[in-house]
Amino acid sequence: MRAVTIPRPGGPEALALSDVEAPEPAGPGEVLVRVAAAGVNRADSMQRQGFYPPPPGESEVPGLEVSGTVAALGEGVEGWSEGDEVCALLAGGGYAEQVRVPVGQLLPVPTGVSLVEAAALPEVVCTVWSNVFLTANLQPGEMFLVHGGSSGIGTMAIQLAKAVGATVAVTAGSPEKLEACRGLGADVLVDYREQDFVEEVRAATGGAGANVVLDNMGAKYLERNVDVLAPNGRLVVIGLQGGRTGELDLGTLLAKRGAVIATSLRARPREEKAAIVAAVREHVWPLVEDGTVRPVVYSRHPLAEVRAAHEELESSRQIGKILLTVG
Repeated sequence: MRAVTIPRPGGPEALALSDVEAPEPAGPGEVLVRVAAAGVNRADSMQRQGFYPPPPGESEVPGLEVSGTVAALGEGVEGWSEGDEVCALLAGGGYAEQVRVPVGQLLPVPTGVSLVEAAALPEVVCTVWSNVFLTANLQPGEMFLVHGGSSGIGTMAIQLAKAVGATVAVTAGSPEKLEACRGLGADVLVDYREQDFVEEVRAATGGAGANVVLDNMGAKYLERNVDVLAPNGRLVVIGLQGGRTGELDLGTLLAKRGAVIATSLRARPREEKAAIVAAVREHVWPLVEDGTVRPVVYSRHPLAEVRAAHEELESSRQIGKILLTVG
């Protein structure tokens, strides 16, 4: 089959479309999926550069989410049939014509979403639901701040937070991106190039601050993220785009009775991922199917143009998700 490989770490030019051995027929508890599309994520870019290897035993092919059709069922798999349209959360292997998926990480394509667009859902929905709701326990009426509001994660976080009745603040780097966030329901818009998000969120909350912050920057924003927390606030760090080592003022955190939580999704055990996927199917899929929440797709590239897709990702001009189409 065709798959994207990384012969050596580097820029987008390091990506190669290669002929590789197809996956073995699905093993016990697994499903073989014929891929229609794959989502492009920052994690894929980090893997390409040599900074984010797959967990032991997982595919070296990049790609953390796909959509497609069930091609084969492994022993003990129930509730699915060959030909079913599905999307899936992966630990790797998505940039390929076929991929093996643990059955607990499989989701049906939601009604009203095309097979290709469904590839934009698994990684961002599972990331947002697990962090903002299962971990940080965002509640109706609370103030939620998400950095990078126009990203794939951000566009989903805005919609889900609004769906549960939270007030949403976002940071983004241009008027166009901020307007896109407003269109998705964001209430407080902060241009991080021109404004201080701590001041803006405090002004919008009468000085109280944010109850939950979802952060992809890491060290660069750590101090200010703690400053912006409301009493009993929760900061969840899911990315390190701004560095991995920073100073944490425990006195400030203690005075606010705040929490700083750092999480990742890719390396979690399969049973943990299955629990997240099950929660997403129960709580989020109905919102997608009734139109309350929708995937935001910026562009689509054929698998052969994977380098262009990564160049676009790293330009940071996109609003929403970039997809690779297969076949």
